[in-house]
This record gives sequence, C-alpha cells and structure tokens, in this order.
Amino acid sequence: MAWNDGGNEKNNDPWGSRGDQGPPDLDEAFRKLQSQLAGLFGRRGGGGASSSGGGGTARRYFSILGLVILLGYVATGIYQIDQQERGVKFTLGKVARTSDGEYAPPVMPGLNFYFPLIQDVEVVNTTKLNTNHHESLMLTEDENIVDVSLDVQWLVRDPIKHVVAIRDPEDSLVQATESALRHVVGSSTLDSVVTEGRAEMGAAVQARLQERLDRYETGIYISKVNIDRSGPPPQVKDAFDDVQRAKEDESRYINEARAYSEEILPAARGNAERVVAEANAYRDQVVARSEGETQRFIKLLGEYQLAKRVTRDRLYIESMQSVLSKSAKVMVDVKGGNNMLYLPLDQLRRQGGADENSANQSAVDQAADEIMRAIERNTGTSRLRRDGR
Repeated sequence: MAWNDGGNEKNNDPWGSRGDQGPPDLDEAFRKLQSQLAGLFGRRGGGGASSSGGGGTARRYFSILGLVILLGYVATGIYQIDQQERGVKFTLGKVARTSDGEYAPPVMPGLNFYFPLIQDVEVVNTTKLNTNHHESLMLTEDENIVDVSLDVQWLVRDPIKHVVAIRDPEDSLVQATESALRHVVGSSTLDSVVTEGRAEMGAAVQARLQERLDRYETGIYISKVNIDRSGPPPQVKDAFDDVQRAKEDESRYINEARAYSEEILPAARGNAERVVAEANAYRDQVVARSEGETQRFIKLLGEYQLAKRVTRDRLYIESMQSVLSKSAKVMVDVKGGNNMLYLPLDQLRRQGGADENSANQSAVDQAADEIMRAIERNTGTSRLRRDGR
C-alpha cells in the first residue's frame, strides 16, 4: 500500500498534515522561535513569564549589538585629507556628476565622511613633484641615430581625471613622452640635438607632451623637461667626436678671420679716406696752380706783346736761375782760357754726413766764395756762375 493510501492517513503523511485541521498556526511557530532564542541567551524552559522575560533580554542584546555595529560603521567612514591632498569619492563604483555632465568637485582637505561598502575614496597628492626618467635611441631628420636621455617632472593637476579617465596614467605618460620625443628629434638635425639646440628641444618636447596629456585627459601637468644627455651611440662616438672637433676648428678659424677683418677694415677705411682726401687736395692744388699759371701767362702775353726782347730775356734769366738754384756744383769760366774749372761741392756735402749738413753748408759756401775771389784776383775772370747763391 502506498504511503498516502487509505488506512491511518494521520501516521503515513510525511508532511505532517492534520487532515481537516488546515495549515499550521504561524503564531505558534513564532512563539517557538522566540522561546528558542530566549533559551540561547540564558533562560531555558520555565513558564510563560520566563519566556516573556527572555524575549525582552534578547531584544536588548540585539539593540546593543546593532548600536555597536552602527557606531563601528560610522567610525569606519570617517577619514582625514591633508592639505596637499584631494579625494575622489566613488558611489557604487562611479564618480558623481553635476547637472551639466561634468565630474563633481573633489573632496577638499579636512575631516570627511563616506559610507563604507557603498562608497569609496581614493586620495591623490596634488603637490608632490614626481620625476620620470626616459632614455631611448632616436632617428634625426638627417638620418643619424642619437641617444637621448631626459627627465620629466610632473604633478597631478586634476585628481578626478587622473583617477577616472585613464586606467594607468603613468604608463600613458611614458608612452606620450616617447611619442613627443620622437617627433621633436625626428624634426631636428643631429647638430641641433647634440649641441646648441638642446634647450629648445626640451621646451618643444614639454609643449607637445602637455598637449597629448591634455588630449588624453590624464589630469597631469608637466612642470619641466630636462634633457639629461643627447649624443651619438657608443659605436660611433669616436667618429662623431672627430667631426665635432673639425667643426670647432672651422668655427675658430672663421672667428679669427672675422676678428682680423674687423681689425684691418677700420685701418683700411681710414687709409682710403686719407688717400681720397689727399687726392682731392692735390686736385684742388693742381687746378689752382693751373689757373694761376693761366692767369700769369695771360698777363705775360700782354707784356710780351709790348716788349718782346725784354720779356724773352727776363724769362731766360728766370729759367736759368730756377734751374741753377737747385744745383750744388760750382763752375768757373776763366777769361782767356779754354778750360772751365769745376768744383764738386756736392760731394763734399755728402761726405759730411746727414747730421752735419746744416753746419757744413755755411763752411762750403764760404770756401767757394774764397776760391772765386782768388781766381778773380789772379786771372781777372770775366764771368762767374755759381749755384746756391
């Protein structure tokens, strides 16, 4: 016979059904549960009064336990943010937004509260200056390989974007640094990267890196980019040093040539101006002399037309006087003789030396006068021509 067949149905029903009595009484089940809890907290068995007292004690224990849990929950949610820090609060994993869709402002310094298990707070230092070192081999515009090493100094400007927008902001910074450096070095020549263009290259890398980070919304501000080292790889360093020395020698020679030209050109310009001034003065002198000679000739022509013989003789005498006055020779024409006496007074002057010219001049003139007077007394000279008198 089956378990629910006829017979004693009351004993065979596994669900404990009571026939026609209906569903179990909920009030009775609740009283049983309350009695078990009362026995758990200290009172077991007893009458109805004991059961009622046990229920009140359980409620007090539950109230104290709930209060302790509530106080612990509240204490756990209290946190402190320092002056150099800002907090980013998450509610159910998301950052609160304003009505216009922007992120809510970060948590400011001071004592703050959040709901544990529902909210979370990530604290970010916004004043600490961080430094990332980066080193890589780059290809320049003139197809030379250069080894560049730099330091990137940065700090967090927007803590919410720094925490929320990018999964790994520092890795994004490294990638952006690599990209910006390759762009700047690839647009420059080897000389500008290695020598005089390092400061400009650092500024260009900083500007391009900041632009990329702002586009990625990393919340990072680049404070400074310092080019630590930029030079050729070790494999070609010796050859590169030779080229640099040659260029330095070239620059030195060019500077020396410029210095020499700056030294010579003013003197040459001064000499040129002096020569031009002398030429102009000579021209004015010649023109003035020519004009004077012309006026003299015109006047002399009038005199010549009036007395030709007298004018001709006067011109002859003036010409002979002009020529003989520049000669240091003395010639004596003796009357009645066929020979002419020659006195080399110019050689006597030269033998006296340059320092004694002025002293010997008067002595020579005096000797010449005495010789001429002696010749006149002895021979009765008819004509004497002498230079320098």
